[in-house]
Amino acid sequence: MNTQTKGLRTWIEVNKSALKNNYAVFRKLIKPDCKLMAIAKSNAYGHGLVQYAETMQELGADWIGVDSITEASRLRKEGIALPILVLGYTLPDNFAEAADNNISLTISSFESLEALKRFFANAQNDKKKMETEGCKLKIHLKIDTGMHRQGFQGAEVEKVCKLIQEINNYSSNEVRSSQPLASNNKITVEGIYTHFAAAKDPDYPAETEKQLEQFREAVKTVESFGFRPIRHAAATGGTIVFPESHFDLVRIGIGLMGLWPSSETRRAFEDKFTLSPALEWKTVVSEINEIPAGERIGYDFTEVLSRPSKIAILPIGYWHGYRRDLSGVSLVLINGRKAKVLGRVSMDMIVVDVTEIGDTKVGDEVILLGKSGNEEISAYDLAKLSNTSWYETITQINPLIKKIYV
Repeated sequence: MNTQTKGLRTWIEVNKSALKNNYAVFRKLIKPDCKLMAIAKSNAYGHGLVQYAETMQELGADWIGVDSITEASRLRKEGIALPILVLGYTLPDNFAEAADNNISLTISSFESLEALKRFFANAQNDKKKMETEGCKLKIHLKIDTGMHRQGFQGAEVEKVCKLIQEINNYSSNEVRSSQPLASNNKITVEGIYTHFAAAKDPDYPAETEKQLEQFREAVKTVESFGFRPIRHAAATGGTIVFPESHFDLVRIGIGLMGLWPSSETRRAFEDKFTLSPALEWKTVVSEINEIPAGERIGYDFTEVLSRPSKIAILPIGYWHGYRRDLSGVSLVLINGRKAKVLGRVSMDMIVVDVTEIGDTKVGDEVILLGKSGNEEISAYDLAKLSNTSWYETITQINPLIKKIYV
């Protein structure tokens, strides 16, 4: 432990060298003129929203992607100057905040477009407001090409463009959106994008290719109205597996953090380049006890000791994000050796067996997720034990836990 961890019972360490390696990997996968959006949504998948965005800005990322206006505004307040796209739904009450902070919004429904129309109609009646940048918004149109989670259907795109023209009050042969805004333009169609449902599996390309074709058709329709938006479709899986999906920008989340988007992608590409997991989760030994054989451990006595045992108490539990379904099956690392979790994971404590780790003492550092000596507990390992995805494993780590970038 170092001075940064003094007084902490549990903390996250994020390795900046690992992030730098992963960033370099994806820069090599895309063409020089293709932009890279670093996805920092949902507390940067457990890596810490602000520190992660700051690191990506330092490394040279072109965009930051977040889920909400709350995350985007926080990044602006913390000095992130990169273009920011909100990928999730934005309440109409927050349109002005987005405009004031130069934050781009995803628009994926007619309800949101109508809300934009009302927003600008109200602003039109406020002369002072009309003289400010608060009445201009950059949007990215989300197209549903098959995932059926967000977005306009292909057949709706023409109607979408006409409604935007109506709001902006210009004809289709006027200034294209990639140029400076005309004084009467309220909405800049800055981008158009879609999201793949199955691009993580290189063995089944047909569905992704079908989505790509639908997306290209939507882009043609939008461009026929004079817009020239940034086109983007690929997340981490698509970027690795489908180079033809890179377009103008790629959105990289889990890959920059050093984890593969799927087991299939890992098997197909791990011999071509290396991703380095950046996150380690640590705690300390808070208590040690000697317990006789035959005693039972934890809530509901789910673990019976078959031998006299030395147990260590760790001050973390499911409140911290150490899932309850890891009870009795997971491992931690102490002094470079594995110790099994005994009994139920409690809200704020777990018990581990350190009988074979005779030098264990109170205050020793414990690796919940990461490496110690030649041993490792990976996000893949914990996800398998929990019968879930490693996305969920790292994202569910309590965001209040301190993040230390090293």
